[in-house]
Amino acid sequence: MKKVLSTMMVLAALAGVHGAASAQTLKADAKSGSMKVAMCIGCHSIPGYQSSFPEVHKVPMIAGQTAGYIAASLNAYKKGERKHPTMRGIAESLTDQDIADISAYYEELGNKAGGGQAPAQPQAAPAAVAELLKKGACVSCHGENFNKPIDASYPKIAGQHSDYLFVALKAYKTDTNPHVGRSNAIMAGQAKQFSNAELKAMAQYLGSLPGDVKVVPQDRFR
Repeated sequence: MKKVLSTMMVLAALAGVHGAASAQTLKADAKSGSMKVAMCIGCHSIPGYQSSFPEVHKVPMIAGQTAGYIAASLNAYKKGERKHPTMRGIAESLTDQDIADISAYYEELGNKAGGGQAPAQPQAAPAAVAELLKKGACVSCHGENFNKPIDASYPKIAGQHSDYLFVALKAYKTDTNPHVGRSNAIMAGQAKQFSNAELKAMAQYLGSLPGDVKVVPQDRFR
């Protein structure tokens, strides 16, 4: 089992980091990134803001997320590995330097905003959900408290909006829709072994946990 998980993590790194690799070789400038987020703040800097595509859900909190994961995500949208039309359009307009700077900005923004420190061990999941998380080996990548991923290109998922997590997990199960879906062999394999009801149960638990990700309103929205 450990050998399988080790192989999975290597493959995940190859699948998830290749888009961010070029960005990581650049010198990221968070201050410069703060001047490049005009297309981001209209959704990610408004508490409770919801998207209506592909279904109604809160947009993800990204302040305090790891820069490596934000960069990997933006590159995945840019390459079409993530198919959300709006995010693809935005990501395609960004250079590698833009992505590096924006990613650094949002990681720093969350750290500056402060907040409670996520405990090393989260509250226990209900027995049925604990079995699902064990089956998915979620802690092997996202950390024991789901807030300290083992690689910077993996997301912090503790405290993330539950409805967003549910939509994201379902996206990994979608193969043929040109506008919905995420192409990641590891996450697809994980998500497809669960029913939507099971994915929702896991998402609800993960969203209930304390974590570092947050919404930080920009000055113009205060």
